[in-house]
Amino acid sequence: MKPYAFGVDLGGTTVKLGLFQTDGTLVEKWEIPTRPENKGENLLPDIALALLGKLAEKAIPVTEVAGVGMGVPGAVLRDSYVKPCVNLDQWGGFDVAEKLSALCHLPVKIVNDANAAALGEMGQGGGKGCKNVVFVTLGTGVGGGIIVDGKLLAGVHGAGGEIGHIKVKNHEDRFCGCGKCGCLEQYASATGLVNSAKLFLASNSAPTKLTDYPALTCKDICDCAKAGDECALQLVEEMDRLLGKALAAISCVCDPEIIVIGGGVARAGSIILDGVQKCFKKYAFPAAEDTAFALAQLGNDAGIYGGVQMILSGV
Repeated sequence: MKPYAFGVDLGGTTVKLGLFQTDGTLVEKWEIPTRPENKGENLLPDIALALLGKLAEKAIPVTEVAGVGMGVPGAVLRDSYVKPCVNLDQWGGFDVAEKLSALCHLPVKIVNDANAAALGEMGQGGGKGCKNVVFVTLGTGVGGGIIVDGKLLAGVHGAGGEIGHIKVKNHEDRFCGCGKCGCLEQYASATGLVNSAKLFLASNSAPTKLTDYPALTCKDICDCAKAGDECALQLVEEMDRLLGKALAAISCVCDPEIIVIGGGVARAGSIILDGVQKCFKKYAFPAAEDTAFALAQLGNDAGIYGGVQMILSGV
């Protein structure tokens, strides 16, 4: 194995990049702005320039770099072809690995960003030491990644690990971003929890501290729940119940060693982790009800760690 590799995480606002040694040690990380205008015509040239510039700065020849692993916010086929990304002005619809490789003169592998985070948490984070991991990230939406025997379960259509779009409510008329109704993302994301709170407050007159916040956030709800506010507790417990139930269903298919929970919502800590684990145990197949749970550890760096993990482990 050559001594160096790159991990890249393409986000809607910034591109995070990391230069790694091939023992997994992070040498340096940095960011550049994401420029999605004009169907993202500048994205790959900007990334290639950043990678080659770092090699020049460190006096590392291209021949000493094993490759580039990059996470992108969209569905990926065959580690290279990216379907159009709605959050990047419909950028995609072509073989991204091939084009970036031609620009930076390095082997390139592409993966969905949530799958990249899953790989990162398996390699160096909350799932370190495990080869069968379910990772779920609770942020603006709900994303995830499923790893079986050290390999990503990406699926034929690049839809493997779309945990947020498991249907958890049959009688729901709120539309999810995917166009369907009743998806987990509508209830277990930061956005979903706030929307649930607003609907609850509009139809419930019970006293609650939640009405003290003119611009209610997910953190406000979790903080109120920790403080014992009954309405906030009811909202968080329902979110925990739905997420635990969805994860129990997933465990019936892939039977993971550990379930790792990350994203902004998970920063609330034990009120989320313990609640979800309790509900998981209630709904899980008996043989799997003691599946381990952990909080993610890599934060915003999970994507670059996961990108480089693709190169280092050949997943």
